[in-house]
Amino acid sequence: MRRSSTRKTASSKATTKELERIDQLFHSYANRSSNLIDPEGIEALCSDVEVDHTDVRILMLAWKMKAEKQGYFTLEEWRRGLKALHGDTVNKLKKALPELEKEVRRPTNFVDFYSYAFRYCLTEEKQKSIDIESICELLDLVLGSQFRAQVDSFVEYLKIQNDYKVINMDQWMGFFRFCNEISFPEMHNYDPELAWPLILDNFVEWSRAKHS
Repeated sequence: MRRSSTRKTASSKATTKELERIDQLFHSYANRSSNLIDPEGIEALCSDVEVDHTDVRILMLAWKMKAEKQGYFTLEEWRRGLKALHGDTVNKLKKALPELEKEVRRPTNFVDFYSYAFRYCLTEEKQKSIDIESICELLDLVLGSQFRAQVDSFVEYLKIQNDYKVINMDQWMGFFRFCNEISFPEMHNYDPELAWPLILDNFVEWSRAKHS
């Protein structure tokens, strides 16, 4: 019995040490007056883990932390993410990023990450939609590596159409469903009767006309 309690004590001591290092790491990037890691702190972090601040893995890290405000990490969010990744040093965090990417790419997690990416970009209170230019960049970042042809075509359509100035969550999620369910570029299994967002009906019509 004594041996197992010694083991528990050693493991809880190790956990305490890990948490201390996670906190120290936070304070090395945090703005002292706000006690938040702000955009400047995130840029410094990116530089240390050798990842560009526009890299999708930084968005994945925010997802893992469940960060609420774009460009800012609280201590609680930082602890949540880094504890899960066992990233109590810059080196460990750097090594954890490829594994994090694999985790996010799992289908069940990816749907959650995809909807999170939209919510994370809602920077104003009560904001429900995102402007077309930002959506085009976000689609490229989040879906570009998986659905290159669909993203390129949809982005081209978004940039030339005049009916929509913004995209909402329903349209955003609708496009993800489109990528997963519709054969592209033929789109022979696309049925406008099946409750797709109107913007996708318009996109399919435009795309078919373009290729006919």
